[in-house]
Amino acid sequence: MSLSTLRFAGQRAFRNSSMGAPVAMTQRRFLNLHEYQSMEIFNKFGVGVPKFVVCKDKAQLGSLYDGMGTDCVVKSQVLAGGRGLGHIKENNFQGGVHVAKDKAHAIEIGEAMMGNTLVTKQTGAEGKPINCLLLVEKFEIKSERYFAILMDRSAGGPLVIGSKTGGTSIEDIAAADPTAIIKMPIDIMQGMSEAQAKEMAISMGFEGDQSKQAAESIMGLYKVFIECDCTMVEINPFAELTDGRVMVCDGKVGFDDNAAFRHKELHAKRDTTQEDPREVAAKEFDLNYIGLDGSIACMVNGAGLAMATMDLLKLFGGEPANFLDVGGAANEESITAAFKILQGDPNVKSIFINIFGGIMRCDVIANGVVAAIGNVGLTKPLVVRLVGTNVDQGKKILADSGLNVEAFDDFTEAAKKAVALA
Repeated sequence: MSLSTLRFAGQRAFRNSSMGAPVAMTQRRFLNLHEYQSMEIFNKFGVGVPKFVVCKDKAQLGSLYDGMGTDCVVKSQVLAGGRGLGHIKENNFQGGVHVAKDKAHAIEIGEAMMGNTLVTKQTGAEGKPINCLLLVEKFEIKSERYFAILMDRSAGGPLVIGSKTGGTSIEDIAAADPTAIIKMPIDIMQGMSEAQAKEMAISMGFEGDQSKQAAESIMGLYKVFIECDCTMVEINPFAELTDGRVMVCDGKVGFDDNAAFRHKELHAKRDTTQEDPREVAAKEFDLNYIGLDGSIACMVNGAGLAMATMDLLKLFGGEPANFLDVGGAANEESITAAFKILQGDPNVKSIFINIFGGIMRCDVIANGVVAAIGNVGLTKPLVVRLVGTNVDQGKKILADSGLNVEAFDDFTEAAKKAVALA
């Protein structure tokens, strides 16, 4: 992830942290589910989905194929788009989605994909591991539509979006013809009515019995969005099949981590193998961490200061390796965890700790740093800048520790030194 793509998230985090609540800001990585997991939820809420089965052991692929009783499409399950145009990293097998000609072909596809790594335009060169496959009934699509629900600030609640054109990027559709995008704000207190669902279905080009089927699925999708505390439900394509059925053929659903306490079973489905292991480790200690592409590791308290720190490093020719806000409740355990993550990054050449002691006191940070280095060692050059509450005590703790630490009072000088050491 680049620094520019992080900026909005950091600004939002700064607005949240500026409210002054004396608690640590926890990392928010909205829960994403695999396609098969979303289809299971859709099925539960009465949304039209094709027949499917999940394979988590490639030795069972043949029997699962037989059990489907129909021709199948074999789809890799990774949390990234562009699977059909991707390739397998280990054997350069092309495509993460294939129509199986027969049982033998399905097994061949499974052998090539299962347990390997899929690289797509969204995964980056490192790719994502394929731990399971989805077998979906083969069907012919007569026409494709696009459908989504998301929270919209200007609408003051859920916004339903549709288009008569689907199967491709909604951004491309909007760029080619802005009038092709249908928007319907929904009163969150009233909810979506059957009349609104029917109106949206017709506006998306469904007619006759297909409009009724589409409206039923739209109502089901809205229930998913509200009852599961979703941040987004996106269906592409929302298709009419040649046999007359209306189906959700592919979907992407995001869930709000803030509502995890209401949906423990749902959030237990989280697949951490699809995430940056550094971010997974950070979340266990309530560290607000996002990995970046640079060589200077940053440990800062406060999202606004973290963004300013990264900007200053960039100004002096450096590249931040991460966004890391330890928040206002950091302790020896969390700082030790942070050091392990920072030093474990092979791209990191220097570490810059920049603390403004407000809620978090400088002596607490200093004690945590000394203890953390005692636990995990110090293998990278370290620059520390402490300002604020108990700063003198913090400086004394570092000075008395005997550690090889470059200490500064001035923000600019500290940033320049971190860049030089990197």
